[in-house]
Amino acid sequence: MSERSKRERIVDAALSLAETKGWEEVRLHDVADSLSISLEDIRQEFSEKDQLVDAWFDRADSAMLQDAAEWKALEPSCRQRMHRVMMTWLSALSGHRRVTRQMILGKLEPGHIHIQIPGLMRISRTVQWMREAAGYDAGFPRRALEETIHTSVYLATFSYWMFDDSLNAERTSRFLQRQLSRAGFLLSCDADRSRGHGDARTANKEPSTNDYDPVT
Repeated sequence: MSERSKRERIVDAALSLAETKGWEEVRLHDVADSLSISLEDIRQEFSEKDQLVDAWFDRADSAMLQDAAEWKALEPSCRQRMHRVMMTWLSALSGHRRVTRQMILGKLEPGHIHIQIPGLMRISRTVQWMREAAGYDAGFPRRALEETIHTSVYLATFSYWMFDDSLNAERTSRFLQRQLSRAGFLLSCDADRSRGHGDARTANKEPSTNDYDPVT
């Protein structure tokens, strides 16, 4: 198998095992046995189990950016684009929502500082890509404020989504709409449009699940 396919198969095998026994109980030797490969084969791709979590979230980043490349040309408001990229990111994880929740809760356990600090950096990196995909381009110091706002919206929405069992995460979609609407006047791209530098009707229109086809 190619290097990429080996990496993907390792992640898939770990997720499959976690659906059966829970993420905490997954061991790398179990993953190796399920794929009929050695632990050294796994070590060449992942130096520790937590890197499998990063690889899982990398898939969501990739799905979000690929979708943005196809959809951004429609040029709706920045708020609509941010709604789409966040929901696309979450949808990419929906096949293993329960395991994703277990992964996050595992990172939050006391004594896991060595994975919590990289986890914070991971959040920042994902939010940066979301902002790029949505077209926010403010300079410092407004950029710092906007990044803080978007990070708060992302974390609140992610937390809500982890326990949302509604069809196509519709409750999460509405929750995110409210969060972005409340923050809109503080975000340069949204505020500029609402002041007349764009189509105010588009900027103030709440995105709905009918604005685009959700990723399933």
